[in-house]
Amino acid sequence: MPGQLSSAVPEQASGAVPRASNAGTPREYRQDAARHIYARNAQRIYAGKLPPLLYAIGTLQVNLDANGRVLSMHWMRAPQHAPEVIAEIERTVLSASPYPAASRIGKLTWTDTWLWDKGGHFQLDTLTEGQLSQLQDPR
Repeated sequence: MPGQLSSAVPEQASGAVPRASNAGTPREYRQDAARHIYARNAQRIYAGKLPPLLYAIGTLQVNLDANGRVLSMHWMRAPQHAPEVIAEIERTVLSASPYPAASRIGKLTWTDTWLWDKGGHFQLDTLTEGQLSQLQDPR
């Protein structure tokens, strides 16, 4: 896959075609793509506010065709200190394909920031519940 930093391959592409997105801009489409990732990874989503110190943060651009299939990826900010997180994010993105078709936009680039905890749970910046301050940390 162009732009991929790891050798990750999709675990199981579902093959199921999600409902088309009605978003009119790539910024609006972020919500649909993030919800799609959350639906496919419900057990891995961090519930509630994230801890004050995250293990990894990465910003990834994903180029999608008009049917929601991944064409390429580009890391704007890769968590180089955590190559296993890079591979897992790439695997997650590839496994969730196809994404909702952007019927009003066509081919587009979806950009989101992945917020990753030490236990392998995550939130996407688009749908994050926020982060605890160090004063609120339950540890």
